[in-house]
Amino acid sequence: MIRQGSITQGLARVSRREISRRALLRAVGASGGALALGGCASLVASETAQFYSSRIAANPTVLAATTRKPVSGGRAKPWYGADRGALSLARVRLTPPNTGGFSFASIGQGEWAIQQVEPMRGQLGELIAEAQERSILLYIHGFRYTFEEAVLDAAQISDSAGFHGDTMMFSWPSKAGLFDYVSDRESAMWSRDAFERVLDAVMLSPARSRVHLVAHSMGTMITLEALRQIYARYGDAAADKIGAVVFASPDIDIDVFKSQLRRFGKPQKPFYVVLSQDDRALFLSTTIAGGVTRVGDSRDTAELTALGATVIDLTDVKATDATNHDKFVQLASVAPELRGILARGITANHRATDASERAVSGVGSIVALPLTLLGAPVRIIANQ
Repeated sequence: MIRQGSITQGLARVSRREISRRALLRAVGASGGALALGGCASLVASETAQFYSSRIAANPTVLAATTRKPVSGGRAKPWYGADRGALSLARVRLTPPNTGGFSFASIGQGEWAIQQVEPMRGQLGELIAEAQERSILLYIHGFRYTFEEAVLDAAQISDSAGFHGDTMMFSWPSKAGLFDYVSDRESAMWSRDAFERVLDAVMLSPARSRVHLVAHSMGTMITLEALRQIYARYGDAAADKIGAVVFASPDIDIDVFKSQLRRFGKPQKPFYVVLSQDDRALFLSTTIAGGVTRVGDSRDTAELTALGATVIDLTDVKATDATNHDKFVQLASVAPELRGILARGITANHRATDASERAVSGVGSIVALPLTLLGAPVRIIANQ
């Protein structure tokens, strides 16, 4: 039985935000924009030559798929509300934080903003085709999100990470309220078939582009369910179309998650699980779930790595939000370095030498990365 006092305490811990999600992402960009520029900037022809670290900075557009019911046909704010509706598609035009010169959020003033939402009458295949041969970063939001917040966070993550493909997001009908956790959970699960249709369209696309998935919090539930169906339907072909899969602060029952990974079998490419053992939002979720641990604040990393996941542990990283639930967005600022480290793999020089660290990691190895966020080390735990 769940104690009311425990829930009240949990709600008190997450009832305020010291900083908005997009304000946090601007701070992320401040540390990461220069890194991205140094390695992968491209020159854009215009009246005045401008450098951009990401495609979305040069072409500020997010492709959107949503199961929210349209408001005023999707043409007036809030565009898509909290009620459930049929799968809708839209092209969202944005205004970057800075309209001149360097367009990083770190250098510009203000925030990303939605300029215009253009509902699309076509099919999912037509939306995917807009990426042509470019890769797609697909963001799936979590608990307490509006349509607008999901779009703007997707844009900021893509920009801060210096992503060179197109940016897309899937938005399910969250009520965006602190006390709507159960309702949000039901709406997320209700949307899983629609999200599976999105991934199915990627698989059927004739383009050679790949889709990289970043799923946050409650959005990881529907992502995992959809991936299970896609891998069952397409087998090894799914690995050719689906690139990196990042589960950030996963709000999933730890036993359910392990069971799903076992059904996948050892993946050709590891899934990335970003967690923090001081996540206050997941403390609330665990309380509501009757004390069952969520993946995002799990201490049992050994079996996750044995099943093919690579764990990125941000416990030691100080959060800039009150809940410690949005730490994952800070990884965007060091994405180029992190990609390089993961691509090179774990070498003998990276392996933990401390007995206590080896004991914690079990069959895996804790990696001492030359990488810090807000002055704290990032730990990666991977199977060796």
